[in-house]
Amino acid sequence: MGSGVVRVAAVGDLHCTKVSQGIFQPLFARIAESADVMLLAGDLTDYGLPEEARVLSRELAPFRIPTVAVLGNHDVESDKQDEVRQILTDAGVVVLDGDATEVRGIGVAGIKGFGGGFGPRALGAWGETVIKQFVHEAVNEALKLEAALARLRTPNIVALLHYSPVQGTVAGEPLEIYPFIGSSRLEEPINRYPVSLVLHGHAHRGQLEGATQSNVPVYNVSMPLLSRMFPDRPAFRVFEVLTGEKPAAAPFGRRATDAIAS
Repeated sequence: MGSGVVRVAAVGDLHCTKVSQGIFQPLFARIAESADVMLLAGDLTDYGLPEEARVLSRELAPFRIPTVAVLGNHDVESDKQDEVRQILTDAGVVVLDGDATEVRGIGVAGIKGFGGGFGPRALGAWGETVIKQFVHEAVNEALKLEAALARLRTPNIVALLHYSPVQGTVAGEPLEIYPFIGSSRLEEPINRYPVSLVLHGHAHRGQLEGATQSNVPVYNVSMPLLSRMFPDRPAFRVFEVLTGEKPAAAPFGRRATDAIAS
């Protein structure tokens, strides 16, 4: 089977409100011109309201680019995430939550993720019940990601999350909130599968790039971060991902021509 290149655009933290009509259409138009697939890394809405999701679905309507998304913590704020997910699904968005999908020959495994912190400072399941529940949520999200990755048979895989799996891409955020921005537990399944790249949002003041311990590249595609780092460019990133061939040794078949859309 011959190889090809698929251009994957990614952005997170749109925080669409009830009065965002018309705000995102220019962004989506540029993405449609620049990429073959769009991935949305959570916090699609501001308060997780169905009204906000309807606005976003109308913003997406003119553009037929395949779109895959995960929800973020803002999308579950009002406990209406099922309605939000259904509205976006009806608009043609594939919303993942421990699921996997294949689009243009690329496998995408998606979860929201959760917090807990990183490395030796990660929160342990010890002490009060509420602490154990917090850690259990992080473990459960990691298990969901592993299950999603295990379903994929494509040569190249993208892991799409809202919370970060590594500390490197949250550096710059206040140290006090590290436990609420991501979790090393999310990194563990990524290192066990042939993941080409990882995309996440959530860390508005983090870093653009990092890597897992097994050298899988991790990219923070939070819109506030991209807008600040690249004020003269549209707030999304484009990655070229090879299809139709087995992953290369380094880094897992991802063509080293990652670019910011101009």
